[in-house]
Amino acid sequence: MTDPVGGVGNSPATYTASTSVDRSDQMGKDTFLQLLVAQMKYQDPNSPTSTTEFMSQTATFTQVEKLEEIASQNAELLALQRSLSAGALVGHTVSWTAEDGTTQSGTVSSVRFGSDGANAVVGGTEVPVGRLTEVSLPA
Repeated sequence: MTDPVGGVGNSPATYTASTSVDRSDQMGKDTFLQLLVAQMKYQDPNSPTSTTEFMSQTATFTQVEKLEEIASQNAELLALQRSLSAGALVGHTVSWTAEDGTTQSGTVSSVRFGSDGANAVVGGTEVPVGRLTEVSLPA
Protein backbone atom coordinates (compact mmCIF):
# COMPACT_ATOMS: atom_id res chain seq x y z
CA MET A 1 0.00 0.00 0.00
CA THR A 2 1.25 3.48 -0.76
CA ASP A 3 1.20 6.41 1.62
CA PRO A 4 0.76 9.98 0.40
CA VAL A 5 3.73 12.29 0.63
CA GLY A 6 3.08 14.77 3.42
CA GLY A 7 2.63 18.41 2.61
CA VAL A 8 2.00 21.26 5.02
CA GLY A 9 0.28 19.96 8.14
CA ASN A 10 -1.37 16.59 7.59
CA SER A 11 -2.63 17.19 4.05
CA PRO A 12 -0.91 15.35 1.18
CA ALA A 13 1.24 17.38 -1.17
CA THR A 14 0.19 17.75 -4.80
CA TYR A 15 2.44 18.82 -7.63
CA THR A 16 1.63 20.06 -11.11
CA ALA A 17 4.05 19.58 -13.99
CA SER A 18 4.72 22.53 -16.24
CA THR A 19 5.05 22.32 -20.01
CA SER A 20 7.28 25.36 -20.29
CA VAL A 21 10.47 26.51 -18.67
CA ASP A 22 11.28 30.17 -18.10
CA ARG A 23 14.99 30.58 -17.49
CA SER A 24 16.15 34.13 -16.97
CA ASP A 25 19.82 33.06 -17.02
CA GLN A 26 19.74 32.12 -20.73
CA MET A 27 19.55 34.33 -23.78
CA GLY A 28 16.82 33.83 -26.34
CA LYS A 29 16.64 34.76 -29.98
CA ASP A 30 15.50 38.31 -29.17
CA THR A 31 18.61 38.95 -27.09
CA PHE A 32 20.80 37.45 -29.79
CA LEU A 33 19.18 39.64 -32.45
CA GLN A 34 19.62 42.77 -30.30
CA LEU A 35 23.32 41.98 -29.86
CA LEU A 36 23.75 41.39 -33.59
CA VAL A 37 22.06 44.69 -34.47
CA ALA A 38 24.12 46.56 -31.86
CA GLN A 39 27.31 44.99 -33.25
CA MET A 40 26.43 46.11 -36.77
CA LYS A 41 25.43 49.59 -35.58
CA TYR A 42 28.62 50.23 -33.62
CA GLN A 43 31.17 48.42 -35.77
CA ASP A 44 34.30 50.27 -36.82
CA PRO A 45 33.81 51.60 -40.39
CA ASN A 46 37.53 51.18 -41.04
CA SER A 47 37.38 47.50 -40.01
CA PRO A 48 33.89 46.15 -40.77
CA THR A 49 32.79 42.67 -39.79
CA SER A 50 33.87 40.11 -42.36
CA THR A 51 31.18 38.41 -44.42
CA THR A 52 32.28 35.03 -43.04
CA GLU A 53 31.78 36.19 -39.46
CA PHE A 54 28.44 37.79 -40.35
CA MET A 55 27.24 34.57 -42.03
CA SER A 56 28.35 32.57 -39.00
CA GLN A 57 26.32 34.82 -36.71
CA THR A 58 23.30 34.59 -39.02
CA ALA A 59 23.59 30.80 -39.03
CA THR A 60 23.74 30.81 -35.22
CA PHE A 61 20.59 32.95 -35.11
CA THR A 62 18.84 30.47 -37.42
CA GLN A 63 19.92 27.59 -35.17
CA VAL A 64 18.46 29.36 -32.12
CA GLU A 65 15.15 29.87 -33.94
CA LYS A 66 14.98 26.22 -35.01
CA LEU A 67 15.80 24.99 -31.51
CA GLU A 68 12.94 27.09 -30.12
CA GLU A 69 10.61 25.56 -32.74
CA ILE A 70 11.73 22.05 -31.77
CA ALA A 71 11.17 22.82 -28.08
CA SER A 72 7.67 24.09 -28.85
CA GLN A 73 6.87 20.99 -30.92
CA ASN A 74 8.16 18.74 -28.14
CA ALA A 75 5.88 20.49 -25.63
CA GLU A 76 2.90 19.94 -27.96
CA LEU A 77 3.81 16.27 -28.41
CA LEU A 78 4.11 15.82 -24.65
CA ALA A 79 0.65 17.36 -24.14
CA LEU A 80 -0.79 15.05 -26.82
CA GLN A 81 0.90 12.01 -25.25
CA ARG A 82 -0.52 12.92 -21.83
CA SER A 83 -3.98 13.29 -23.34
CA LEU A 84 -3.77 9.91 -25.06
CA SER A 85 -2.50 8.27 -21.88
CA ALA A 86 -5.33 9.80 -19.86
CA GLY A 87 -7.91 8.66 -22.42
CA ALA A 88 -6.63 5.10 -22.10
CA LEU A 89 -7.75 5.11 -18.43
CA VAL A 90 -11.45 4.85 -19.36
CA GLY A 91 -12.82 1.53 -18.08
CA HIS A 92 -9.85 0.90 -15.77
CA THR A 93 -10.00 0.73 -11.99
CA VAL A 94 -7.91 3.45 -10.34
CA SER A 95 -6.86 4.39 -6.83
CA TRP A 96 -5.94 7.86 -5.66
CA THR A 97 -5.26 9.82 -2.51
CA ALA A 98 -8.18 12.09 -1.66
CA GLU A 99 -7.84 15.59 -0.19
CA ASP A 100 -8.37 14.20 3.32
CA GLY A 101 -5.49 11.71 2.88
CA THR A 102 -7.65 8.60 2.47
CA THR A 103 -7.20 6.19 -0.42
CA GLN A 104 -10.18 6.08 -2.78
CA SER A 105 -10.80 3.77 -5.72
CA GLY A 106 -13.27 3.31 -8.55
CA THR A 107 -13.67 2.79 -12.28
CA VAL A 108 -12.95 5.66 -14.68
CA SER A 109 -16.08 6.47 -16.68
CA SER A 110 -14.60 9.33 -18.71
CA VAL A 111 -11.73 11.81 -18.85
CA ARG A 112 -12.14 15.59 -18.98
CA PHE A 113 -9.48 17.86 -20.43
CA GLY A 114 -9.18 21.41 -19.21
CA SER A 115 -6.62 24.16 -18.80
CA ASP A 116 -5.46 22.54 -15.56
CA GLY A 117 -4.76 19.19 -17.28
CA ALA A 118 -6.63 15.91 -17.54
CA ASN A 119 -9.09 14.77 -14.89
CA ALA A 120 -10.39 11.21 -14.63
CA VAL A 121 -14.11 11.07 -13.78
CA VAL A 122 -14.70 8.32 -11.21
CA GLY A 123 -18.23 7.98 -9.85
CA GLY A 124 -19.01 11.60 -10.70
CA THR A 125 -15.85 12.87 -8.99
CA GLU A 126 -13.11 14.51 -11.05
CA VAL A 127 -9.68 13.26 -10.03
CA PRO A 128 -6.54 14.91 -11.45
CA VAL A 129 -4.51 12.27 -13.28
CA GLY A 130 -1.45 13.30 -11.27
CA ARG A 131 -3.13 12.16 -8.05
CA LEU A 132 -3.65 8.58 -9.26
CA THR A 133 -1.56 6.04 -7.35
CA GLU A 134 -2.65 2.82 -9.07
CA VAL A 135 -4.28 1.75 -12.34
CA SER A 136 -5.56 -1.78 -12.92
CA LEU A 137 -7.92 -3.66 -15.18
CA PRO A 138 -11.49 -3.92 -13.88
CA ALA A 139 -12.33 -7.08 -11.93
